[in-house]
Amino acid sequence: MDRWKSRVALVTGASVGIGAAVAKELVRCGMTVVGCARNVDQIKELAAECKNAGHSGVLVPIKCDLTKEEDILSMFATVKVQHKGVDVCINNAGLCHPEPLLSGKTSGWRNMLDVNVVGLSICTREAYQSMKERNVDDGHIINLNSVVGHFVPPVSDGHFYAGTKFAVTTLTEGLRQELREAKSHIRATSISPGVVETEFGYRVYSQEPEKVKMLYSQHKNLSGGDIAEAVLYILSAPPNVQIGELKITPVESPF
Repeated sequence: MDRWKSRVALVTGASVGIGAAVAKELVRCGMTVVGCARNVDQIKELAAECKNAGHSGVLVPIKCDLTKEEDILSMFATVKVQHKGVDVCINNAGLCHPEPLLSGKTSGWRNMLDVNVVGLSICTREAYQSMKERNVDDGHIINLNSVVGHFVPPVSDGHFYAGTKFAVTTLTEGLRQELREAKSHIRATSISPGVVETEFGYRVYSQEPEKVKMLYSQHKNLSGGDIAEAVLYILSAPPNVQIGELKITPVESPF
């Protein structure tokens, strides 16, 4: 990770869970990490924690609602002024609403599309443009996907969510192809975790916490730290190595 010291990474959804774990690890490795979320208070707390731990990098909190393009463009403009631009983009932010295909609310579907697909795509486009205008040819764009971006789970509550993650699988491969056509050496990676024990499940089933506890109790799950380690592995790969897809599941997982 030495070559990434003092360079700039954007981590979306950096306030909790996987995003917070990834941001913390990149700061530990000496990167300047722009962490964005709607709730920046938690990112500010994480930034103070990183500083107190003596990490060589720095975490910069920015408030951003990924469902609003103007927020995303404003964030990238701020990063350009303060830090010149982005070298690594970790599209981590994502959400799930338990809205089945036969009875789900349109508002829930739209929200998932806005964050998981459109917001991710806008951040990808702006990150690439940031790298291109500064002649950064060794940047990296990492999309946090899911195992349900590769198979349809037998859970009606998650079918639309799985559809958005199938889109992430397609978008990551499409990005890789477009970067190659542009003769760029910027790399594109999709990370597809199985069950990660974070606040995510409790947000999905906020009215049914017992349901989440039962899910998480079935076997030893992944942690946000496990995914952060995977991000370091990807970023540490030699320049000629592209890790296009990384599936990570608990050993005891049936998926």
